[in-house]
Amino acid sequence: MQLSLAGINHRTAPVAVREKVAISADRLHDSLAVLHRYVPHGIILSTCNRSEIYAAGSRNDDVSKACIEFLKDTTHLADDGLCQHIYILSGRDLVKHLFEVTCGLDSMVIGEYEVLGQVRQSLEAAEKAGMVNLPLRHIFQSAIRSGRRAREETGISKNALSISSIAVNKALDIIPDISNAKIIIIGAGEAGRLAVKVAGSRGASKIVVVSRTEERAVSLTAELGGRPASPEQLTQELCDANIVITCAASPHPVLRVKQVSEAMRKRPGWPMIVLDIAMPRNVEPAIQEIDNVHLYNIDDLNDIANGHRQQREREISTVEKIIGEEVDMLMKWWQFYRVRPVIKSIMAKAEKIRSTQYNRSLRKLPSLSVEERLSIDLLTRSIVDKLLRDPIMYLRSAKGTDHSEFISRLYSLDNDGDHEK
Repeated sequence: MQLSLAGINHRTAPVAVREKVAISADRLHDSLAVLHRYVPHGIILSTCNRSEIYAAGSRNDDVSKACIEFLKDTTHLADDGLCQHIYILSGRDLVKHLFEVTCGLDSMVIGEYEVLGQVRQSLEAAEKAGMVNLPLRHIFQSAIRSGRRAREETGISKNALSISSIAVNKALDIIPDISNAKIIIIGAGEAGRLAVKVAGSRGASKIVVVSRTEERAVSLTAELGGRPASPEQLTQELCDANIVITCAASPHPVLRVKQVSEAMRKRPGWPMIVLDIAMPRNVEPAIQEIDNVHLYNIDDLNDIANGHRQQREREISTVEKIIGEEVDMLMKWWQFYRVRPVIKSIMAKAEKIRSTQYNRSLRKLPSLSVEERLSIDLLTRSIVDKLLRDPIMYLRSAKGTDHSEFISRLYSLDNDGDHEK
């Protein structure tokens, strides 16, 4: 059994590439069904920072290639437009990477809480699709435990920023007087909720929440303030908006050039700040060509995120120690899991040989008493156990090296299909 990861993230690919690979929550079930055509077991983790495929199969090279083929076949990018951004990880590197993700160290915003829930939801979705085997389940559950430890035992997430709060901070850099600014937030999901909450805490009083689902917008504004609006009212609402933050879960743009152009013609010559923090992007990029419209996407918020990282350097080193402990624990389990079929096969073959020779010998010694037969049985079992003890202990403890194939050939074992699912 081999595990492999193929993915792209905010460090390897710009937003224009990430959005083409991104898999939204409403597409996840269908995407897992498609992934099953490429690999027997796999989990898809797709966030605004990354799209990653964790998969299990018989050979590392085959699994990695299958994951890459899945990404290529499900995007609209040419091979050279995607492959240059993909990273491949396996073994300890894969485990360490996933643990860093769940602990918030691999995010644009260090210590963010949202990613822990996203990892959990990815595992649950793959479980429902029947795509999870024991190794994938154990690794993801261990990663989630590591993420909880990092947040409980360190201050990595204390007063942590979110992409939504960074977007509001960016808007404040440009329009300091937020109390008199009208803010439109498109999207009533978790990112929209956070944006409304942060804007309200900074003194914004003119908040409008636009959502395709009217009930969600009504519920959100009733809880946190502001007022709801429908997508049909968006163009009119834009006419006097200072700041627009888009974070809707939509595969298509929800803010188009035509809408913004029409709104800008009906207002005085003051600017509109548009912050698109969705993945895929919610805003047509050509909007930035309209006079007095300033468009920023999620990658444009890097400077603020980097400053946040520097403030948390001390916490990062503590979290890395936790990750090291958890990775060591997981790799010990993985080593045992990997060699378990070989150990079972060795023991089964040894017992078959022992019992055959024992029974053959008893037929030649019919005069032995029951006690004598039992003594010989215990003696032969003890000899086999002592002979197998050292090779089995070595298999269990050999770090970084898998001798299973060599041992299988040495003992002429057949241990295919022994792993649990």
